Amino acid sequence: MKALTTTDFHFPGQKSVYHGKVRDVYDIDGDLLVMVATDRISAFDVILPKGIPFKGQILNQIAAKFLDSTSDICPNWKLATPDPMVTVGLRCEGFRVEMIIRSILTGSAWRAYQEGCRELCGVRLPDGMKENERFPEPIITPTTKADEGHDMNISREEIISSGLVGAEDYAVMEDYTRRLFARGQEIAARRGLILVDTKYEFGKRDGKVYLIDEIHTPDSSRYFYADGYEERLAQGQPQRQLSKEFVRQWLIEHNFMNEPGQVMPEITDSYALSVSDRYIELYEHITGEKFEKPCDDADLSARIEANVTRYLAQR
Repeated sequence: MKALTTTDFHFPGQKSVYHGKVRDVYDIDGDLLVMVATDRISAFDVILPKGIPFKGQILNQIAAKFLDSTSDICPNWKLATPDPMVTVGLRCEGFRVEMIIRSILTGSAWRAYQEGCRELCGVRLPDGMKENERFPEPIITPTTKADEGHDMNISREEIISSGLVGAEDYAVMEDYTRRLFARGQEIAARRGLILVDTKYEFGKRDGKVYLIDEIHTPDSSRYFYADGYEERLAQGQPQRQLSKEFVRQWLIEHNFMNEPGQVMPEITDSYALSVSDRYIELYEHITGEKFEKPCDDADLSARIEANVTRYLAQR
């Protein structure tokens, strides 16, 4: 099993590196970012102890396609993808919030709803909803962006009053969020999928708001199969889905939600490969293209370093 779980590159002009939960971001001359999508996987704000083969390539390639297909809606940070696991783009000052938009009551929102929650991030939720039922219209439920630990739900009013984001910039982010989500839903529908919910991150450069990071990947989004959705909803059956939620559910079944005293279950090679297969399935569904695996003897780190170094030298 080949999986890239750590990186230690030294690119030309490199000033610093930030190791995130799943991405390692290299600052080039304070102007560009080299974002390496590793094969690490996280759930409940903790990195799982085993990498998932091909996951980084899948996330990077899906995000690149959606960044290109939504560039008419808002500017984004992407400049190039010199390697299947790498995007190079403009360095922006990121806002410390994540814009989450939901069209269906499921996941963490459903778990909160079951416990009696009827207001989420300042948004009033209707009574009497069922799991996986559509909201009357998509709702935006932002969270704070934590470097470590849990992101926290926060309302629009709290974001602005605390100074996390100014009112004018927040209005732009909210508008972009709704328009990007609508485009993502349109693309998903053409592939027989429902884009259920997703998150967007934004930053600012030269006074302009940019879309940054990934977009519409299985790590940042949840997809249901459209076929059979209504029937399953009517019968109270679980939806067939393509997202990272199945990893969270597996952890829940093994008594792990990153709560005090809980122990991470063993991630076997066979389970890691089954997760990889699910990621490949989503890639092929959402893009309509066959996923091309790298050759078995590929040295991922050496390939990435060579490809990125070549791109930076040619700029």
